[in-house]
Amino acid sequence: MIARVDAWQRRHAVAAIPVAVLRKFLDDRASSLAALVAYYAFLSLFPLLLVFVSSLGFVLQGNPGLQDDVVDSALARIPVVGTQLSSDVDPLTGSALALSRAFAEIWDVPRADQRGTLHARVRGLAVLALLGGALIASTVVTNLALGGAVGPLFENVATLAAAIVFNALVCLALFGLLTVRPFDIGELLPGVLLAAAGGLVLQALGGVYVEHTVARATDTYGAFALVIGLLSWLWLGAHLLLIGAEVNVVRHARLWPRSLNGGLEPADRAALRRAALAARQDRREDITVRFRR
Repeated sequence: MIARVDAWQRRHAVAAIPVAVLRKFLDDRASSLAALVAYYAFLSLFPLLLVFVSSLGFVLQGNPGLQDDVVDSALARIPVVGTQLSSDVDPLTGSALALSRAFAEIWDVPRADQRGTLHARVRGLAVLALLGGALIASTVVTNLALGGAVGPLFENVATLAAAIVFNALVCLALFGLLTVRPFDIGELLPGVLLAAAGGLVLQALGGVYVEHTVARATDTYGAFALVIGLLSWLWLGAHLLLIGAEVNVVRHARLWPRSLNGGLEPADRAALRRAALAARQDRREDITVRFRR
């Protein structure tokens, strides 16, 4: 049965590509990378919220009502726990760096060619600035769509279209900043579109998962259940971004079809070769990969 399923998926790209993405995801231990991104994002969230709210205090000093609307709309993107955060944040970078490292691992960038600490941190700051600006701009776009700029019959359609386009642009900029190697925009589009559409689905349905997680944990952990819910939300979002990156790698390097029964297809050999070469820590180091029959 496994052999027949394997033979079928190798002949059909519609099945072979998802299988190859899953294999690459597992080979990279990307779930562990997503957990690391979620952990650092959690540690960075509250300091970043303080910076975000303080910056709004300067920019919108004469309009406190709009300032509150922007903060509430931004935090509302986090299901269940967003309302709790919005009541506790008052004015007064590690997750972006973890994302950059995760993308380098997924693209099998040799360690000798990965960005240095200073370069990576500069890119991380750019990512944070992009995400912060995206939250504000997203609120403005949504308010324009729902504020009477279009007729009531088209409000939902206009809002959905604006959200999809905006999410795609943000994801394109984000993937561009995080992808280490030179690239064409067309190479990034499959993962970008998947992440953009998945972000809307996560916003709509991910809240059900997070709410269920919080409800289950409340009896045991009490107020700390909100922490578990927030970590769950960040973990889901990190998985979405990394799966999008895996799609781009599989498509760019043509790492499909992959075998399901332990055989070594050309794509299997290419994936294993890329993983071995990614361990190169010095440009003077040579790594040779051979396979036994």
